[in-house]
Amino acid sequence: MASKTAAAKDIITLHGSAAIVSEFFCYAANSILYNRAVYPEESFVKVKKYGLPMLLIEDESVKSFMSNLTSQISEWLEAGKLQRVVLVIMSKATGEVLERWNFRIETDTEVVEKGVPREKSDKEIMREIQAIMRQVASSVTYLPCLDETCVFDVLAYTDTDVAVPFTWVDSDPKLIANPQMVKLHGFDTKIHKVDTLVSYKNDEWDEEE
Repeated sequence: MASKTAAAKDIITLHGSAAIVSEFFCYAANSILYNRAVYPEESFVKVKKYGLPMLLIEDESVKSFMSNLTSQISEWLEAGKLQRVVLVIMSKATGEVLERWNFRIETDTEVVEKGVPREKSDKEIMREIQAIMRQVASSVTYLPCLDETCVFDVLAYTDTDVAVPFTWVDSDPKLIANPQMVKLHGFDTKIHKVDTLVSYKNDEWDEEE
C-alpha cells in the first residue's frame, strides 16, 4: 500500500501542472518585484514556499491583480493556449522598458488533446523551481541597479483563437533595443516546460561625454 501511495504522488495531470506553473509565476513575480525594488521592502511579508523563504506583497491592489492573473494563466495553461508570460519593468516617469522577465512555455499537446497524465516527482519539480528562485533572489549581482521609480506590467502571449477577457488589452511587446540577456534555469512538469530569460537595458557609458 505504501508503494502505491508513493507512486501516485509522481502522477502529474494537466490540471495539476497548470496549477504548479501558475502558482510558480505568482511567486516568481512577487520575488522579482521585491528583489528589483519595484515596491519598498516593507510592502512585503515573508512566507515559506518551495523550501525557501519567499516574499509576497501585501498591497491589496497588487494582490488582487496577481490573484486574477494566476487564475487566468492556469485557465490558459489547462487549455494548452499559453505560449509565454512576460513581466515588464518600466520607468514610471518615461515609460521606458528597463527589464523583461520572459517565461516561455512549451505544452505537451498529447496531454491536452487526450488527457493522459505524465510522471514526475513533486520533489524534483520543487528542486528545479528552487534553482530559478535562487537566481531571481541574486539578480542584484548580475542586473544593473534600477535607480528610479519603476512600475510593472504583465504580457501574455496566447494562441490567436483564445477569447481574451475584457480585463486584458492588446499591447505592443514592450521590447528593449539591443538588450543584454541572461538565461536562467527552467523547470519541467513533463506537461509544461518553462524556460526563463531576463533581458535588460544596456547603458553604454561614453567616457568622452
